[in-house]
Amino acid sequence: MTANEKRGDYLSGKAKKADAQAVAKPYEPTPDERTAVEAVFARKKQKPPSPYLKLSKKGGVAEISLDHPELRTGQLLLMHALGTTEADFANGLLNQLVNVSSKGGEPDEDGLNFMLAVIKGIEPKDQVEAMLAAQMAAIHKATMTFARRLSHVETIAQQDSAERALNKLARTFTTQIETLNRHRGKGQQKVTVEHVHVHQGGQAIVGNVEQSPEPKHQGKTDAGVPNATTHGPRKSEPTQ
Repeated sequence: MTANEKRGDYLSGKAKKADAQAVAKPYEPTPDERTAVEAVFARKKQKPPSPYLKLSKKGGVAEISLDHPELRTGQLLLMHALGTTEADFANGLLNQLVNVSSKGGEPDEDGLNFMLAVIKGIEPKDQVEAMLAAQMAAIHKATMTFARRLSHVETIAQQDSAERALNKLARTFTTQIETLNRHRGKGQQKVTVEHVHVHQGGQAIVGNVEQSPEPKHQGKTDAGVPNATTHGPRKSEPTQ
């Protein structure tokens, strides 16, 4: 046996020993790791279940199937995740996602489930939110595509083209987030209306006003409005 062969047997033996030790003593997470793992599982319990999508190609046509033991239940779970009660809407949206997530004209199962995960993470409450969430997933996908292109450019023209597209897509995504927030708020705004009464000779003040107590000697008019304090000579009343 040569020296290299002996060394190979030695390294192989160390690997086997390490594997045996790993089986005998499982990894013990650190306190921070345990906290993070528990947080993930707690958050996952709050999310409604949704089946995984499987893609197959028959006769040149991509077919979508649900990875669920009971087809009807899986369809309802998927419709719930898309915020709809219409099966036609769910099927149509999934077909569009298949086309957007495809690679080179071929359906991409991982890409489809990633886009579906984006939609489920947004938790659409109706079909409008589901469509907007699907558009956000598509814009994000395109954004990352042009980010990759920008990091691999070879000419100034390629750099300018990828940079312009990337900026437009990033701005579009921000606008989509704002649109979703406005839709969920239904365009309602809280408006506070304050009535300000300004009497003759008075002045309106905008802001917080603290009024000092009214002097006891100050009189009031018939209308209940305090008389203004006057300064300077007063006109003498005619004597009778």
